[in-house]
Amino acid sequence: MGDERLHYYGKHGTPQKYDPTFKGPIYNRGCTDVICCVFLLLAIVGYVAVGMIAWTHGDPRKVIYPTDSRGEFCGQKGTKNANKPYLFYFNIVKCASPLVLLEFQCPTPQICVEKCPDRFLTLLSAHKSPDLEYYKQFCVPGVQNTKGVTEMLRDGDCPAVIVPSTPLARRCFPAIRTHKGVLMVGNETTYENGHGSWKNITELVEGAKKANVVLEARQLAMRIFEDYTVSWYWIVIGLVIAMVISLLFIILLRFLAGIMVWVMIVMVILVLGYGIFHCYMEYARLRGEAGSDISLVDLGFQTDLRVYLHLRQTWMAFMIILSILEVIIILLLIFLRKRILIAIALIKEASRAVGYVMCSMLYPLVTFFLLCLCIAYWASTAVFLSTSNEAVYKILTAESACPLAGKTCNPETFPSSNESRLCPDAHCQFAFYGGESGYHRALLGLQIFNLFMFFWLANFVLALGQVTLAGAFASYYWAFSKPDDLPAFPLFSSFGRALRYHTGSLAFGSLILAIVQIIRVILEYLDQRLKAAKNKFAKFLMTCLKCCFWCLEKFIRFLNRNAYIMIAIYGTNFCTSARNAFFLLMRNIIRVAVLDKVTDFLFLLGKLLIVGSVGILAFFFFTHRIRIVQDTAPPLNYYWVPILTVIVGSYLIAHGFFSVYGMCVDTLFLCFCEDLERNDGSQERPYFMSPELRDILLKGSAEEGKRVEAEE
Repeated sequence: MGDERLHYYGKHGTPQKYDPTFKGPIYNRGCTDVICCVFLLLAIVGYVAVGMIAWTHGDPRKVIYPTDSRGEFCGQKGTKNANKPYLFYFNIVKCASPLVLLEFQCPTPQICVEKCPDRFLTLLSAHKSPDLEYYKQFCVPGVQNTKGVTEMLRDGDCPAVIVPSTPLARRCFPAIRTHKGVLMVGNETTYENGHGSWKNITELVEGAKKANVVLEARQLAMRIFEDYTVSWYWIVIGLVIAMVISLLFIILLRFLAGIMVWVMIVMVILVLGYGIFHCYMEYARLRGEAGSDISLVDLGFQTDLRVYLHLRQTWMAFMIILSILEVIIILLLIFLRKRILIAIALIKEASRAVGYVMCSMLYPLVTFFLLCLCIAYWASTAVFLSTSNEAVYKILTAESACPLAGKTCNPETFPSSNESRLCPDAHCQFAFYGGESGYHRALLGLQIFNLFMFFWLANFVLALGQVTLAGAFASYYWAFSKPDDLPAFPLFSSFGRALRYHTGSLAFGSLILAIVQIIRVILEYLDQRLKAAKNKFAKFLMTCLKCCFWCLEKFIRFLNRNAYIMIAIYGTNFCTSARNAFFLLMRNIIRVAVLDKVTDFLFLLGKLLIVGSVGILAFFFFTHRIRIVQDTAPPLNYYWVPILTVIVGSYLIAHGFFSVYGMCVDTLFLCFCEDLERNDGSQERPYFMSPELRDILLKGSAEEGKRVEAEE
């Protein structure tokens, strides 16, 4: 029985030999793509090792709490900085470097202070004056008064200048304000840099902006977290409603497929129509209100999205988008009205298959759990890698030629070290954040490897789910007397076969997809770097490459999906399965266009109906527009937080249910094409498809073929 998987397909995937004993997924199969399985296991071992190394060197508290240049936390109990909760930057202008976003640190010395400075002072003016004691609060602890200004600046003991600052997220930032459109710090528009020259306040602004970008994101995250704490149970209720609606829809689809499809189409049109009407009413209501005619461009980005809902232009944009979507759907329904009837027959057959393998509806939970593990491991490893940088100090000398100049040093032990005795005038000064070990030099490569492994494992989890479902539904199709010939526990049997025999093939397919995805990420990174350049040819070339790899990823996803179905049925390796699936689809290209994409379109309408219904309900609830429960809705900083969460969660839930149906339809369709090539409907070689499916599919395919021939 195992030989037919070797002889049924010949060169170019053409059918060669009829096997009367074939009755669905082959049980007598062997392991495929073993080398790729070994590579995956080795990669996972390496991935675990990278995670352990990152967890040893990294400290995610650096993302939340400020740390000085020596890596000590400010304001942490039980440390010498317990009474110094604020972080002070010696030269905040250097924070304008883009490295701030990658390393969570500014390339300038930083110390913990009790309070932020409240006046303008330079080290030159404060030295040898009563202000020196106040100024020393913002110098390295233990600095000696006997040192001169030049020595203090050279040794990095004190900042050249301090400016009035205000604390923000435990960091001291210049107290920048605007007066009649002019930027000022305190009452000044310029400041002395401590070296005898004057600088414009805008330079401080650029440094503060880059240093503050992470902090603003952190404050936004804290407000969002507060919204989640007061609305999480309502979000859960919304997701439960989405799950109940999805489950009810699937159950009704099982018994009333034809009616439910048409009800779904009408409901989607009505929901979009109501959305257009609501947008128009809001647009008309805002006419004449103060500030409602401001354009979105002039307003710019606002974290409080409620501001946009007070603009007429926002509702006009929503109305145009919904109108375009409504027109597109109506036109597609008009042109696809005959094909929809054929697709409904396939959905009915898929409903029967799902009904006999009901546990398949729960499998998306397994996929979701495994994907959550992948995302959690990737995110935690990325954070630990990003916080692995350390403050690096270098030996610097101003006068004599010291052979140790440029070497790394420890500022705490340097005064009593041999280096200090060899070079008396040398000092240990802060240089940069990073590290000079092999680990620190490899951080960028480790981040890329971390992202690549996330893509590979996530694609592997999705592939495992596709092969498992395909094997279960193929067992249903190739059962001649349904459901009597259906094997016991088809889903568990298919899952066991996938892991036991085809881990290597799944790793191979997911590896190809991961390589394309990591290339797309690199292209996006290069595109961001080229935005500042004025080379139009380079931008054009980058756009073409991004488009090509996007198309390539879509094609590989489509090919992998069908290859996994062939793997589930015949147990062949990935390349053979992909080739056979591709040529089988090419020989049935008309049916692919008629059925496969039309059913995908119908399932998309089903998702939109569920998401739209739950989203509208969430919008009216969280914006206090339902009078019955108006006082029940919690007060929020941003009401879009729970609404978007409910919408995204509803889509994922609906996608989980409909993905089972989608995989069932794709499997049955491929099995149907196989059935047509294997059998002819005679008593000796009967079709395995149901009579209803045979009549409508063969009739629809024949009519489509005649139409294509007439057009040619």
